[in-house]
Amino acid sequence: MNKKIILGAIAVTMLGSAAVLAQGQAPQQPMSFFITSTTPTGSGNLGGLAGADQICQNLAQAAGAGNRTWHAYLSTQATNAGPGVNARGRIGAGPWYNAKGVMIAANVADLHGDNARDRNNIQKANMLDEKGQAIKGFGDMPNEHDILTGSDSDGRAFPAGVDTTCNNWTSDAATNKAMLGHADRMGGGNVSWNSVHMSADCTKAGLIRTGGAGHLYCFAIN
Repeated sequence: MNKKIILGAIAVTMLGSAAVLAQGQAPQQPMSFFITSTTPTGSGNLGGLAGADQICQNLAQAAGAGNRTWHAYLSTQATNAGPGVNARGRIGAGPWYNAKGVMIAANVADLHGDNARDRNNIQKANMLDEKGQAIKGFGDMPNEHDILTGSDSDGRAFPAGVDTTCNNWTSDAATNKAMLGHADRMGGGNVSWNSVHMSADCTKAGLIRTGGAGHLYCFAIN
């Protein structure tokens, strides 16, 4: 009798699984986007683009996603040594998913609203770190929604002259600044995820005072 009950339960389970597959429910997409839970210095000195990318790669590795190549969403400005770099051009083609499998954007154009505004899914509930934990935002204590980007709203570098990148991510000085985005798209009149206001400076204390903690956006480029 018990054997019949067990076989019946197995049959029901198999039928249930078949029904799920029939409905076209795909498995969760692997993580290809996150906000850094921490940065080594907490300041604007990230060791340049290479150092920032390594921060993303190390955190992804610790979270079990190190089999992909990760880049930080950062722009750099033109110098005598060479041209600037646009953040939008160094993050791959998409689509990108957070740690819970929620799509953040299908492609670069949707991420930046090239064809229509709000084609991305950037909002407080979806802004997760590599561990799947929410980033503290407007109304939380402490507020850490400021994200280092050095970019305009289109994801491009600002012209040379006024520093918007903490000296291309090599400075933690009080004389340098960086453009910031709001991960939760809240606070103030401008709710851009990548270009809202400048930091007070590039020191750890300055970034905290502005409303952040040196967080970065990280994207898998493959």
